Amino acid sequence: MSTEQSNEQMPDWSGYRGVLVFIEQRSGTAKKVSWQLLGAGKKLADKLEVPLMAFVIGDQVGHLADEAIYYGADRVFLCQGPELQDYRTRPYSRITLKLIEEHKPEICLFGATGTGRDLAGAIATHLPTGLTADTTELDVEPHPSRLLLASRPAFSEKMMATILCKQYRPQMATARAGVFQALPRDPERQGEIILIPNPTAGEQIATEVVNFIEQTGTVNLEEAEIIVSGGRGLGGVEPFRLLKELADELGGQVGASRACVDAGWIAHEHQVGQTGYTVRPKLYFAIGISGAVQHTVGMAGSDVIIAINKDENAPIFQFAHYGIVGDLFQIVPAITAEVKKRKAAKEDPTMAFKV
Repeated sequence: MSTEQSNEQMPDWSGYRGVLVFIEQRSGTAKKVSWQLLGAGKKLADKLEVPLMAFVIGDQVGHLADEAIYYGADRVFLCQGPELQDYRTRPYSRITLKLIEEHKPEICLFGATGTGRDLAGAIATHLPTGLTADTTELDVEPHPSRLLLASRPAFSEKMMATILCKQYRPQMATARAGVFQALPRDPERQGEIILIPNPTAGEQIATEVVNFIEQTGTVNLEEAEIIVSGGRGLGGVEPFRLLKELADELGGQVGASRACVDAGWIAHEHQVGQTGYTVRPKLYFAIGISGAVQHTVGMAGSDVIIAINKDENAPIFQFAHYGIVGDLFQIVPAITAEVKKRKAAKEDPTMAFKV
């Protein structure tokens, strides 16, 4: 079949234009993945020569509409109401469906979080349209196809699959946190904020949020600004105590390579890499990590990477801004001691790493 014949059989989607990003928030604070998706969405919108749009739902969250403009949105849809303070599928999905049906964006992006996955799935089912989950790469084909190229790991994470939605609009995807780069915040940016009435009264919502208990003491690598990660070179469970001490002194989190998780040395929630979390901290320590592709794809976007390995030819040094060749069991305690010393002197210990 020729390209011309194929294009003739494609539905006419000329009424759908624009890239729309869901700004996820909790208690008035936006998830970082929202700003990261605006960064990715801006590139898509520029290629398609359409506006970048965002939508914010919640109670007293008007400031997030302003923030969305500062982070790149040209137009922000804002829906507020006391009954929207906490996320619930029915009211949020009703508002989002009405927004999409009226304004017809050609692409909709959500964070691959618990909330983002739930909302995106509900929307895709009702429209109906396709939904690519947990994407790590986003691109678009130019006119006339204007197809979203949503890629994600497949076949046990051994290769990338690019998924297309040719027959339906909007094209939808959820994206991993930490994969994409947020644009610099520019408080001088101007944009349009459009208020949307809340169509759902409190008594129409079947579920009620009685209380929200914030879980503490858990690992949150996606939001961490400092991560101290260990690999196979640690040799077992016990050395992770050295990493934990350094991470605690720096106010960071402990990460790990897949080899450590597979060996049972540390829980999966600490895993950085293709089958774990993709992270973008300000400071990343790769300690005893060889630098396999499976791991580096999850941390290569860190602002500053410090690698510690006894093998001077380890691939990790190709990604590191600073490299230390030597015995981690001597180097890590020395760094921790220096951090404690600087903190005692009321100095910022991270300044030594130019973070």
